[in-house]
Order: sequence, then C-alpha cells, then structure tokens
Amino acid sequence: MATHPITLDYSLAMQSGLSSPAGLSDAEIEAQLEPTSAAVRALLARADSGELGFFALPTQRDMLTEIQAVASRLPAGFTDVLVLGIGGSSLGTRAVLEALRPPAIAGRALLGQGPAVHLPDNSDPWIFAHLLKTLEPSNTVVLVISKSGGTVETAAQMLIAQEWLQKALGKDGARARIVAITDPTSGTLRELATAEGWATLPIPSNVGGRFCALTAVGLLPALLCGLDAQAMLSGAAAMAERCRATRATDNPAAMIALLSWLHDRERGHSIHVMMPYADRLKSFAAWYVQLWAESLGKRVDRAGHTVECGPTPLPAVGATDQHAQVQLFMEGPRNKLVTFIGLAHHELDLTVPKNEGANAYLSGASLAQLLEAERLGTTEALAADGRPSLTLVVQKLDASAVGGLLFLYEAATAFSGELYGINAFDQPGVELGKKLAFGLLGRAGYEASGEQIRAAQRARPGRYRS
Repeated sequence: MATHPITLDYSLAMQSGLSSPAGLSDAEIEAQLEPTSAAVRALLARADSGELGFFALPTQRDMLTEIQAVASRLPAGFTDVLVLGIGGSSLGTRAVLEALRPPAIAGRALLGQGPAVHLPDNSDPWIFAHLLKTLEPSNTVVLVISKSGGTVETAAQMLIAQEWLQKALGKDGARARIVAITDPTSGTLRELATAEGWATLPIPSNVGGRFCALTAVGLLPALLCGLDAQAMLSGAAAMAERCRATRATDNPAAMIALLSWLHDRERGHSIHVMMPYADRLKSFAAWYVQLWAESLGKRVDRAGHTVECGPTPLPAVGATDQHAQVQLFMEGPRNKLVTFIGLAHHELDLTVPKNEGANAYLSGASLAQLLEAERLGTTEALAADGRPSLTLVVQKLDASAVGGLLFLYEAATAFSGELYGINAFDQPGVELGKKLAFGLLGRAGYEASGEQIRAAQRARPGRYRS
C-alpha cells in the first residue's frame, strides 16, 4: 500500500497504546463513528453548495492564474515585500514561508532566494518604524491584506506605508507597488483600492480570514519568493480528497477532530499542544493556534444554547521545548493532548564527527537522528505516564506537504465545529474589543462604545492600584 505524504498515528491516544484510562477505548471510537460521519456529510454538503469556499480552493485553477498575472505586473527588481495584515491575513503566510525558505541569517537577506518578506503583524511601532527606516521604497512591494477591509491595525499601517511610498516615489510610484488582497466586492479596503488604482486580488466571499492561507493571501507571497504555489495547491487537493471520506478512520481530518473532541469532552484534555520537531514548522503551530482557538472557542452553539466550549491550543517546538514546557506536560495537570509532528526525511543534515570521551556515543550520529530520537523519547515518556498524544509524520516538507498540512487542519477544525455543534466560521468574541477600541479612536458611529470604556475606567476603584 502506498505511503501517504502525511500520516496520522493515534495509537498513543488510545487505552491499548497507553495502558491507561486516559486513553480512549475502541468502543468509544466505534460509538462515535456514525455521528462523525454525519458531521463530515453535513460539512461537505455546505462546502459543495458553495457556502464554505475553503474546501474548493485547491482545485480553483483560475485563482492561481489571476495571482500570477498580478505578480507579473509588479515593478521588476524589488528586494523586499512588506506584508500588512494580522491574524489569518499574516499567520498562514508566515507558516508557508518559514516552512519552505532557508532562514535569514543575522538579519541578512536570503542570498539567491528572492526578496526578503517582512510581516510586522502588530501595531506596535517598534518593529514597523525600524522597518520603514531600513527599507528602500523603490525596492519594496507592499501587500495589504484584510478580508473585511476594516481591520484597524492593518488600516493604520497601510496609511503610514502609503505615505512613506508617496513621499519617496510620488503617487504613481506608490500605486505601482501596492497590492490589496480583500473581499471581491465590498469593504473599506476594496473601496480604497479602487479609488487609488491599486492592483487587487480577491479573498473569496465564502472563505473566512483564518481559512485563507490557500488564497492569494498565502500564494502571492509564495510566488513572489519563487516557491511552487501550484505544488501547494496540488498537495492540498490530494489532502482534500482524503478528507472527503465519510468514515472517520479513512479521513485524517475527521479522525483528528473526533480524537480531539473526545479527549476534551470525555477525558478533560482541554489543552491541545501542537509540537513539531522541526523549526520550519514553528509558525505552522502558531497558525494552528489561531485557527483552533478562534474557530472552536464559542459561548453558544448553533441552537443558541450556552456551551462555553473550546479546547485551548498551545504551541511548542521540539526539541527546544523539551527544556521548557515538557516538564509541565510530564508532571503537571493531566489536561493535555499533544500532537507531535515529525519529518521522515530532512532536506539538509549534519553529522557529528568521531570523538572520544563522554560524547563518543554521538560519533557518526546526524542531527536529524538526534532530533528524531528526542521526539520518540518524549512521546514514549509521556505514554509511559499515561499522557496521550497524536503523531503526524510528514515524509518530506516540500510545497505539496505544506499545502496538505494547511488543508488538513482547516478541515479538522471545520469537522470539530460540527462535533461541538457550534459555528466554526465566526468570531463574535473579538468584536466587542474592536468596537471599544474604535470608540476610543473616535471612529464615527462608535461614540457610545468610547464612552462605555471611559465610564468603566472612571468607576473602577483606585485603591486596587499600586
């Protein structure tokens, strides 16, 4: 039987693998196979009707053609790409580039690897001010990304960057170097882009912001860096086909959803750790955290009942966090389900030279072997103490595998939403904070929100300050 590029091993999430009641029984899995199949069918029906667009992205050939056309019209010779976006408009791009490009060393640009990409995805002025002091406007392309068009952090950075370009290059020079990636027809960013004459690319209206890594949001930066965007989509398409299987045991995304849901609900494992043993996947774990948290952390279900559900995702990276978080995983509260990611083959490796003395056992060992030994050691140590885990093995971390990983967890998140009975595609919990911030900034229509927060601050007793 052919080996899949990405495989899931959940033996150490089961009682038979753990020899511990912390694992799930075969009977518990069997009892939930039909409900999980129903969840998969319900999600696929919504996807096939066009309601949920992320499922169709891997096979949309016109999308990549449009992205390539916009990329080809950008001024030649640029050395830097400034990506202005936050959350889903930034994390997926960072995950893709970190997984597929060699690292920048000591702040130097990637020699022979295309432009440097900068993702100042916070409104903290420290990084952004230093970037604008360092970058040369004539060598910089600016990508402004916001699905809604109203993301305040992105809007502020966009206006500053536009002024920075215009002062150096004039309006025409600035216009040629800005691409807006946003809703196809509506929103303030779409309106501004039209008024300013910027090049634009759509985030399909039926694709949510945190599910958009396989749109222009992730694919345009990949193309600008010379990465194989078509291979990313092909890998995602192959994973999407696997994720259409209605029986959970044949569907890796459904199985991740089922195991995660059962461990949360039936075993109290409400903290879900993503721990890749590859520095290249560190940002993938950060992307997963936003996807899992914002999609599954909900107060009410679709019927309007209060549920306050949602496992808490936690990023880690091996072997670094063996010297930081694993002590907690091993001896702290038994409330965690860890997902390890290992690489079967490393593109580059180094061998320890022959030596004598205390380190002689390392003679001839490679760093890849060391990393794999540490992953297996941590996995088995947790299992020996009855602490459950899942393991994903990636055969080769190339563009196809990255596309597959992105789609796998998008689908797993969507299936999890069906199992929890909640809407995995909204984020009402972050809206109040946005409204209050708009009020403090004086945005028209939000005056009451501003007064609400000022009144709350005035009423707060001062005796609790020190």
